[in-house]
This record gives sequence, structure tokens and C-alpha cells, in this order.
Amino acid sequence: MKIKEILQEIEKLAPLSYAEDFDNVGLLVGNKNTEVKGILIAHDALENVVEEAIKNQCNLIISYHPIIFKGLKSLTGKNYVERAVMKAIKNDIAIYATHTALDNSFEGMNAMICKKLNLKNRHVLMHQPHTIKKLITYVPLKNADQVRQAIFDAGGGNIGNYDHCSFNLEGKGSFRGNEKSNPTLGEKGELHFEEEIQLNITFPKHRESAVISALKQAHPYEEIAYEIYQTENKNQHIGIGMIGERDKAISEKDFLQELKNTFKLSIIRHSSLLNKEINKVAVLGGSGAFGISAAKAAGADIFVTGDLKYHDFFQAENQIVLADIGHYETEQFTKELLHSYLTEKFRNFAIVLSEENTNPIQYT
Repeated sequence: MKIKEILQEIEKLAPLSYAEDFDNVGLLVGNKNTEVKGILIAHDALENVVEEAIKNQCNLIISYHPIIFKGLKSLTGKNYVERAVMKAIKNDIAIYATHTALDNSFEGMNAMICKKLNLKNRHVLMHQPHTIKKLITYVPLKNADQVRQAIFDAGGGNIGNYDHCSFNLEGKGSFRGNEKSNPTLGEKGELHFEEEIQLNITFPKHRESAVISALKQAHPYEEIAYEIYQTENKNQHIGIGMIGERDKAISEKDFLQELKNTFKLSIIRHSSLLNKEINKVAVLGGSGAFGISAAKAAGADIFVTGDLKYHDFFQAENQIVLADIGHYETEQFTKELLHSYLTEKFRNFAIVLSEENTNPIQYT
């Protein structure tokens, strides 16, 4: 099995097209056509993690955080990034990162937090814009069903909780081929009119190449007229952060203790308690200060995230409890998520869960 086959499966869970623009995700080190000997799942692809991969005879590291985030101008081993990359290259180890692609996945990092907190009725907290596109094309009446179905099979026609979505408008198309043409219908050099269907089909943006490929394979015409538009619809399953509900409301102090137990925390930084019960919980793993307004607007009783600064806590404004449990701590279960997902997909393959704790922050 080659690296690209593994990556194709990961990108079903976390398509790279949904990663944030500032991020650096995907295959960062290595060749996608390399044969895979073993896979190590890690949080950060640091030098000690590369050593762990060598020890376990793994030549592919799948990490949550990208070890290369900014451009490298040299490889001399002068910092932890360069040393990790150099060691990986020297030992023919590939490194792949998911980061915000996994953050924006409906079954990704924030879903894992919800799972650990036993939250139900979960929804995306902040939907990523411009994730749904629309295809318009024109097909002979007799071929419309096969073309439509081919596009559906390629992932088109999905929007929110619905699939097989399309709009079909009958009309008459015209064309005339020149002497070099090879028309499926009509004769070259002659003006031809054909009863056609205008097909309008939505699709998630990460399926665009598959949808266009299916269209070209199923369509009978030598030259296919089609258009791609950006829609303003929100994809209910793509976005960052999540909000869900508890089975039973509990006191703020009891919920904070539950956070400590679940995430193995020694301390939680939080805003003033409001003497209200906690039922609706918003979560955003990593640095989540930008999600405070969304959590308040969604009516959350508490917002669980990391990396809040002094002035961020003022935004609670006695409307919500803000709980900063730590950056690494919110993301710690991503290794478990990726390991479980890939083990299910590749049952007879060596997939190792890293034992290295790469949290750079310590508490005394």
C-alpha cells in the first residue's frame, strides 16, 4: 500500500479544502508514492516523535499539528522544526498533518470533545462560508437520467441533511460543428436543435474534481457546456467549534469538576460563575477566543476552549461562563480519533498510537 492510499482515506474524514487559509496541512515531508511500512499517529511531529517512528519501523507519521507552519529558508538543525524535518528526511519518514481540516470536520476534533463530554444534539458552532457550489449543465433529454445519477454518485446533490438534490428545466439547445467536429447528435456543418435538460446540482466544494470528472464521463457530447457557481448556502456539517446539550443539567462547579476529570486537568481558568445550571455546552479546541461571540449568540451556558487572554474573559459579560482548559488539553484526543478511524479502515496494517506527550506547557 502506498502513502497516497492512506491519505485518500484520511481526507474523507478531513478534506484538505476545508482547512483554514493560514494553515499548512497535507503531506509536508515525503513522497506520496512511497510504500507504507507502518503508521505512527501523533499530536506533533517533533524530533522525539520521529525517533519513536524509527523505533516502531513506521515510515509515515500522521500528526495533528503541522511541524512546518512557516516557510523554511534553511535546513541546518538550528531549531526544533529543522531538526525534526532533517531526521525524518534522513530516515525516509513521511509527515502528514490534518490540523484545521480536522477542526472543520463534523466528525473531527470538536466532535471528539463533544463525545468525551457526552453531549447530544450537536451542531457546528461557526459554519465555514463558501463550502457549497452549484453545477449547471445541459444534457440531451434521453441522457439526463444517467448524467444526473453519475453526478450524484460522485458526491453531487448533497446539501445539509438532503441528497439527490437537483433542479431540471427543459429547453431546446442548438449547435453546429465545424469540419473537425465529431458530433454525437446531428451532422457536422449543419445547425442542429436538440431537446435538452438544464441540470442544476449542488455539491460540496471538496467533491468538485470528482463531480466534473463524472460529468465528462457520463455526458454524450463531444464538447460539454457547464458552469460552476459559488452558493451562499451554509454546509451544516462543515465549520469550526460545536455546541451540544447534556442529558441532564448540572451546577457550574460540578461541570468544571467533570472537565477536570475528563481532560485530566490540574487547573481551569474561567470567568465568574453565574450561579446557573450547565446544560448547553459550546466547545472549540485549541485557541478559541474568536468563538466567544458565537457561543453567546447560540445560547451556550459555558464555552470550553483554550488560550484565552486576560481581556477575553471580559467578553463573558455575565452571559456565559468561559472555561480555558488549555490548548493541548482540548486537542489531546485527536490522536485517539485518528488512530481509531484508520484502524477501522485498515484492519491488517500496523498503525501505532504515539506514546509521546508533546504538550510544551507544564503546571506546578
